[in-house]
Amino acid sequence: MSRVADRSRAEVIATVLLAAAAVGTAWATYQAAHWRSEQAAAGNRSTAARVQANRAAALANRQVQVQVETFIQWVNARAAGDTELAAFYRRRFRPEFRPAFSAWLATRPFTAVDAPSTPFDMPQWRSAAVAEADALEAKGAAESKVASGFLERADRYTLCVVLFALTLFFAGLSIRLPSRRAQDALVALACVVFLGAAIWVATFPVSVAL
Repeated sequence: MSRVADRSRAEVIATVLLAAAAVGTAWATYQAAHWRSEQAAAGNRSTAARVQANRAAALANRQVQVQVETFIQWVNARAAGDTELAAFYRRRFRPEFRPAFSAWLATRPFTAVDAPSTPFDMPQWRSAAVAEADALEAKGAAESKVASGFLERADRYTLCVVLFALTLFFAGLSIRLPSRRAQDALVALACVVFLGAAIWVATFPVSVAL
C-alpha cells in the first residue's frame, strides 16, 4: 500500500511538473519571440540611421569640396589683384565657413609665418553636414548595440524553453516507468531542472506588447 501511495505521489508531482513546465515553455517562447521582434526593430533603426549617415556624409563631402574650391578661387583672385572677383567668391562662402575665414584672416596669414595654412585648420571651422553624419552614425551604432542586447535576451529565453522541454520529457517519462526508484529519480531530476529554469527566467527582463 505504501509503494502504491509513493507511486501515486510521484505521479501527482510529475503531473504538476508537466503543467508548470508547459506554462513555462509557453511563456519563454512568447518572450523569446517578443525580444527577437524588438531586436529586428532596433536593427532596422540602426540600418536606417546608417543609411542617413552615409547620405549626410556624401553631402558633407560635396559641400566641403565646393567650399575648398571657392576658397582657392578667392586666393587666386586676391593674388591677381582682382578685388571684384575676390569679393564675388567671398560672398559665396557658406555661412558656416565665414567664422573660420574671419578668424583665419585675423592671424594675418599672408604675412605671419606661424599662421594656419587655411581656414580649414581653424578651430572655428565647422560643417553642419559632417556633424549630422557623425550624429547619425553614433545613433546607428547605439541602435546596433541595443539590438545585440535584445538578441541576447531572446537567446536566454530560448535556452529556458529547452530547459522546460527537458522538464516535460523527464516528468512525462517518469510516469511510464514501472520502477518506483527510477520514477522518483526522474521526478527529482525534473524538479531540479524546472526550478533552475524558473528561478533563472524570473531574473530576465519582460517584454509585453498589446
